[in-house]
Amino acid sequence: MERKIGTVSRGIRGPIIREGDDLAQIVTDSVLQAAESGQFELHDRDVVAITESVVARSQGNYASIEAIAKDVRKKMDSDTIGVIFPILSRNRFSVCLRGIATGVKKIYLMFSYPSDEVGNELVSLDQLDEAGINPYSDVLDLQRYRELFGENKHPFTGVDYVQYYDELIKECGCETEIIFANDARKILAYTDHVLTCDIHTRERTKRILRDAGAACVCGLDDIMNASVDGSGYNERYGLLGSNKATEDSVKLFPQDCFALVEDIQKRLLNASGKHMEVMVYGDGAFRDPVGRIWELADPVVSPAYTKGLEGTPNELKLKYLADNDFAQLSGEELEKAIQDAIRQKDENLVGNMAAQGTTPRRLTDLIGSLCDLTSGSGDKGTPFVLVQGYFDNLTD
Repeated sequence: MERKIGTVSRGIRGPIIREGDDLAQIVTDSVLQAAESGQFELHDRDVVAITESVVARSQGNYASIEAIAKDVRKKMDSDTIGVIFPILSRNRFSVCLRGIATGVKKIYLMFSYPSDEVGNELVSLDQLDEAGINPYSDVLDLQRYRELFGENKHPFTGVDYVQYYDELIKECGCETEIIFANDARKILAYTDHVLTCDIHTRERTKRILRDAGAACVCGLDDIMNASVDGSGYNERYGLLGSNKATEDSVKLFPQDCFALVEDIQKRLLNASGKHMEVMVYGDGAFRDPVGRIWELADPVVSPAYTKGLEGTPNELKLKYLADNDFAQLSGEELEKAIQDAIRQKDENLVGNMAAQGTTPRRLTDLIGSLCDLTSGSGDKGTPFVLVQGYFDNLTD
């Protein structure tokens, strides 16, 4: 019978992971047990994905407020600092901010506006238009912001993040002054010791600040990039990618994951005879069209993956072929012509019109986004995802 099923993404249930657990064996056993209970076969080039959260949990990669505060004091070398471009998130930033505020005496907190880097709105573009404000040039203090826009609660969380962060800093015994601006250099009118909290634009922001004469510039990736008194750390990303664990600690982004994915790949091969690809994934790289929030608050979608997941898709656009190259064909003749074109396609289709619109992104970003949507972040209990048929095409 002709094959009728293409790509399939399955959430794989697993146990609650604790520090020290043999995660490689747990993943291997969970995939094999799922295949047996679900009565499906495993294949070469199946993709097994593990959410970054359970990797970090198994590593015990946590940092306390005290550790963050100590690292901030050491690296910022000032009691008064600017903290700029924070993400608006209780889960992502509140505990980090608590640690930062515990480590200094005064913070000039500068929000980007009308939204943060990933699209969480403080105010709408329409509100800016009505107020005659140019976010690219105008700098607002808190009084002016309130006069123009009043209280603005996040539509999903119901939190006024300006008030929330202000109160959080003060609860730590730290003074605060709030500013709204999108030019990083504006903070230098208040202090030349700056901690920039943006994620994907951080290197440019650091460069701009240093070129403008800042005395000390750090990013969140520079904080907790080494252990503090035995704490967890992430050498490459520091606090980036961290999540709230408790009121007094964060779970850091996992590190040194390449050995893990290669170990899992080897165990699956030994147990099943199938050469599968393995990756660790975090946030997907997609944007919500309603809330206009870009999901990717992690520094990368995938911090580690096996070699077979390198690169980008190399696919033909079937509807382009059907409407152009084979417009005169139909039925079985059309299907055969398209299958022949697929079999004969070049190894690199970059620049080929027949490949236009085929999602020119990295495989790990595409598959990681699929996995994030499959597993969710709530109570599904599926920290592992099995993707099958992703590399197949119409000829398979």
